[in-house]
Amino acid sequence: MGSEGPTTPITTIHVTGFKKFHGVSDNPTETIVNNLTEYMNKKGLPKGLVIGSCSILETAGQGALVPLYQRLQSAIVTQDSDSLNFNRIIWLHFGVNSGATKFAIENQAVNEANFRCPDEMGWKPLKVPIVPSDGEISRTRETSLPVEEITKALAEKGYEVMVSDDAGRFVCNYVYYHSLRFAEQNGIQSLFVHVPLFMIINQETQMQFAASLLEVLASIS
Repeated sequence: MGSEGPTTPITTIHVTGFKKFHGVSDNPTETIVNNLTEYMNKKGLPKGLVIGSCSILETAGQGALVPLYQRLQSAIVTQDSDSLNFNRIIWLHFGVNSGATKFAIENQAVNEANFRCPDEMGWKPLKVPIVPSDGEISRTRETSLPVEEITKALAEKGYEVMVSDDAGRFVCNYVYYHSLRFAEQNGIQSLFVHVPLFMIINQETQMQFAASLLEVLASIS
């Protein structure tokens, strides 16, 4: 009564990857994220899916934070200005695990920075809290997205993929923890996905995986 009919829900996904770092001179996530918008446009975006932004972060804890928060905040401001209550925002972060043989959907991040080597800005924290006001380094934050459902959907599409509860203690976990904290505070969602090197799973397959992941994220309630 008085309704103009159901409005198509919009899922806006903002995507980040990382630059090179110690031991990985060619980070596959930089290639994936830089090519993702064009790849999806050629493939055809599913109805209701919008790619909001694609950003490459420094592989450095502090170095990644300023641009990360700028982009996170910008997405919130844009949502507020549009006043679209049906617009869901997801932050999707890609990182590489050089020892992996399959994709990993990360369920959580831990409030601990314990870098095995200095990051790209020379910082090497040892067992310190990422956000001191959050308490001990054992504190965890979990994604509100259904990782089991997402993983199952991707496995059914033929990808080698698993759920992970350990995003490491390096820059990937550092960024994910901040993103999950921001997401919880602002009513949005965040997910981190680890990918292997291109020599393990080739570039085209990884692009297909990224595209399938976006489609799955847009389809879940």
